[in-house]
Amino acid sequence: MIPKIQEKEKAILLRKEGFSYTEILEQVPVAKSSLALWLQSVGLSKKQKQRLTDKKLASARRGALKKKEDRIFRTKIIKESAEKDVGKLTEREKWLIGIALYWAEGSKEKEWRPGSSAQFINSDPLMIRFFISWLLKICKIPENMLVFDIFLHENHKHRVGEVVEYWSSQTGFSQNYFQHIYYKKNKVHTKRKNTGKSYFGILKINIKASSSLNRRISGWTAGIIKST
Repeated sequence: MIPKIQEKEKAILLRKEGFSYTEILEQVPVAKSSLALWLQSVGLSKKQKQRLTDKKLASARRGALKKKEDRIFRTKIIKESAEKDVGKLTEREKWLIGIALYWAEGSKEKEWRPGSSAQFINSDPLMIRFFISWLLKICKIPENMLVFDIFLHENHKHRVGEVVEYWSSQTGFSQNYFQHIYYKKNKVHTKRKNTGKSYFGILKINIKASSSLNRRISGWTAGIIKST
């Protein structure tokens, strides 16, 4: 009995010092039910309660950080594996991808507006770079046939130099190719997330004298539809 009494006294002393049940069980190896019975009448001071609360919060933060690290690691593994699935693309595959991108994000010729030139608009610099490469290497469009327009929210007017420089670096074209900046009125209440320094507006790629290209892309798209 004496060892049990000693364990109880030690547990009560540790509890009065503000130790949690988990910490006490590390030093007093008894059943948790026994510990709860011994400590049910032990009161804690405000300082001791705060210590326990701080420990719980710290533990929760550590748990959240561990979950985040695990998620980042799993995401990295999945992406690396998926990247290997693609392998090296053939010219035909790149051609088909470009058609699909234009199908989604390019301008279409309308019956009431015949002779429309080809235009492509997006805010994703990776997609923009792929499409420019598609135009130059797959469709053999000369560089001097491309002109770029930037659409920017008006509350970012003060960043226009930075924005032009950004798109110039992303596309590999000199700033002379970015001659037109169009400003959109900014809503007072907006659900957009890209409103800070990471916002660089939307880029539109204009291909000069490209109504024939627009029609060819339309035909290629029709071919894809028929083959599905």
